[in-house]
Amino acid sequence: MHLVDWLIVVIPLIIVAVVGLRAQRYVRGVSDFLAAGRVAGRYVVAVANGEAAMGLISVVAMFEMYYKSGFAISFWNNIGIPIMLVIMLTGFAIYRFRETRAMTLAQFFEIRYSKSFRVFAGVLQAISGILNYGLFPAVGARFIMYFCDLPTTINFIGLSWPTFGLLMAIFLGIAVLIVTIGGQITVMTTDCIQGILSYPMYLIVVFAIIMNFSWWNQIGPTLMDRPVGESILNPFDTFNLKDFNIFYIVVGIIGNVFNILSWSGTQGYNAAAATPHEQKMGRILGAWRTGFSVLMFVLLAAAAYTYMNNAEFAKQASQTERNLSWKAVQDVSNGKKFQEVRHEVHEYLQTDQIVPSLQIKLDKVRTEEAESARKIGKAQGEVEKILNPQDPSTATIIATALKAQDKGKARTFTTIHNQMRVPVALRDLLPIGVTGVFCAIMIFLMISTDTTYLHSWGSILVQDIVLPFRKKPFTPRQQLFWLRVAIAFVAVFAFFFSLYFGQVTFILMFFALTGSIWLGGAGAVILGGLYWKRGTTQGAWAGLLSGSILASIGFIGQNYWAQSIYPMIEKSPTILHWFTIIIEGISHPFEPIIQWRVTPDKFPINGQEVYFLTMLLSIATYVTVSLLTCRKPFNMERMLHRGKYRREDDRAPGEVAGKPPRSLKGLLQTLLGIDAQFTRGDKILSWSVFLYSMVWGFGSWLVVLIWNVIKEGGWPKQWWSTWFFIQYFVVAFIVGLVTTVWFTIGGTWDLRRMFKRLASHETNILDDGRVVGHVSADDVALVEKVEHIKIEEERHEDMQ
Repeated sequence: MHLVDWLIVVIPLIIVAVVGLRAQRYVRGVSDFLAAGRVAGRYVVAVANGEAAMGLISVVAMFEMYYKSGFAISFWNNIGIPIMLVIMLTGFAIYRFRETRAMTLAQFFEIRYSKSFRVFAGVLQAISGILNYGLFPAVGARFIMYFCDLPTTINFIGLSWPTFGLLMAIFLGIAVLIVTIGGQITVMTTDCIQGILSYPMYLIVVFAIIMNFSWWNQIGPTLMDRPVGESILNPFDTFNLKDFNIFYIVVGIIGNVFNILSWSGTQGYNAAAATPHEQKMGRILGAWRTGFSVLMFVLLAAAAYTYMNNAEFAKQASQTERNLSWKAVQDVSNGKKFQEVRHEVHEYLQTDQIVPSLQIKLDKVRTEEAESARKIGKAQGEVEKILNPQDPSTATIIATALKAQDKGKARTFTTIHNQMRVPVALRDLLPIGVTGVFCAIMIFLMISTDTTYLHSWGSILVQDIVLPFRKKPFTPRQQLFWLRVAIAFVAVFAFFFSLYFGQVTFILMFFALTGSIWLGGAGAVILGGLYWKRGTTQGAWAGLLSGSILASIGFIGQNYWAQSIYPMIEKSPTILHWFTIIIEGISHPFEPIIQWRVTPDKFPINGQEVYFLTMLLSIATYVTVSLLTCRKPFNMERMLHRGKYRREDDRAPGEVAGKPPRSLKGLLQTLLGIDAQFTRGDKILSWSVFLYSMVWGFGSWLVVLIWNVIKEGGWPKQWWSTWFFIQYFVVAFIVGLVTTVWFTIGGTWDLRRMFKRLASHETNILDDGRVVGHVSADDVALVEKVEHIKIEEERHEDMQ
């Protein structure tokens, strides 16, 4: 990058660091560190949570998905608009969770189920979450290394240091510093500042792409030029897409409902709002907060695809592809074992000629793959395609060469090559200045997600695994110390996991796999605990265990299939034959949506399919076992602080008791989640989200769907190009202009108000995540404070 680009990157980071350092002075107790004192307003929650939830790794995953499957699949996301709209407006799950006053999910599990289940859930949640987070530093460091065109190694004090590892250490160090000095207060503050600074940056990048690419002459025609069944724009022509298809979308919608509160990567935000009502309004504001970000990411992916596939840019794209391939080879094939392969690949990239030794390796691998295909009864035509591929790409040739030495490295090369294709293309097509702006945005997203996830998983280790076992409570100083140690431990684990783990699948599939270890059973346990008074501890154990076991089997299968599992099965042709018939036979009725194929390189069931199976199993076991073991309904009102258990500090200012009238207006108010706590502004906000989502989002989608079903042959390609231009660019641009001003003002004002509240609020030192009986410790402090005078005095002395 140019010096101007580096200055654009550094200056916003300094601003964020200064504000973060100033915010840490407000940390006075454990609840401040874990939940920012529960004083945040709706705009801070919306802006900061949005910044943290996106993340650099999510953007790279989106680029990866869009480049492979295009934007047509996202058309089907609109199926879930009415469902997700009602869930968002009514505060489904999030409102009730905030009412419990629990700071972590596992603390809620002890209140609702038992201490032993809390510990087990905490362990499982930590394993799933830390494994899931383990890939974040790797993708972030690789993005910086590839996008900024940094060398794969740096020579210093006479030694060669891997740039990849150094970048991970630097950014993880920054994240650990931000989290440990102030916990959720500094995390939320820095995330909010980064979000506010990013809004005008999104606009700059959007304008740069619009000025350099024409939708009608370049982007649109390129996106339409795809094989039948693999359309980027036409959602009715995607039947050949295997991973990111309609099934992926449907499972995603189901999972968003089922696990709306399950993922604890941003759990600090779930307990940070001043009241449950503010928490719900922050979620509603989230419907508008994306603004220019979605427009920018979609536009960048489309521009990168055009750059790499349009004949107008063929010469530049060819050089970009060569540079990407060579850097990826250097990245994954360190050591003497790959020295010969690297030399052969370098010769090939320089001359376009496959040297004889490289040809021998290619022939060897293709012969082995053809033999495996014959063993499982593949048709002769498929075998011939393996032996004599038609015009293989540069990446395919290199991956085949690496496969002769190490199959795992070959898959890792392919995965990294696909992940970094769009970032490298963007580096070559963005002008000076804009390159720095985009890099700054991505670093913001990386740091915001790192800080949030380190805070979440580190706090779970202490709050939900260590804390329940202690007979003598921690003093605040002790608890804060161990929280910081746990956060640093998560960072160290993530560093070494990223350094040595060879990624072999898409990022989103990796998320689905590692996440399903926890998410597969968590949704049933959480929603059942919040809404079903007959859900039992035994049912919770059954639901969580069944889901996690099945998900673990899928995770092992994905990561050890090519290296160990398939070679073991292949030793017996009979077993391989019957295994193939059974697996492929199960998926046959659901083709082409679900296609399970037994091949040497890839586990037959992808991550999203494993995720779906775990959800089904956990729901069935939770409900069945709960019905068999329920003896007495659970006291939900006490847990949710309702009725005679209602706390005054959970009431919104000016709240008036009452229910919506029994009329059409009352029905609409219930649908929109409008209750006695809503002000006029709150009602306008809810109605705006409802009308925009239902009239434009769902209504226009429904018209297009019906039109294409009725019209013979559906819309022509050009019409789909126009539709996506209006949907993703025209409308998104208008929304982006409004929300950029709106959230910049609202976020800045709300952040100042949060600091005023932090300066004046009194920290309850008993509010540390413990559970006494079936309520949280801060509730005991209110109703049985005499029993805790000694503890309070000791802790107060320690705080001094």
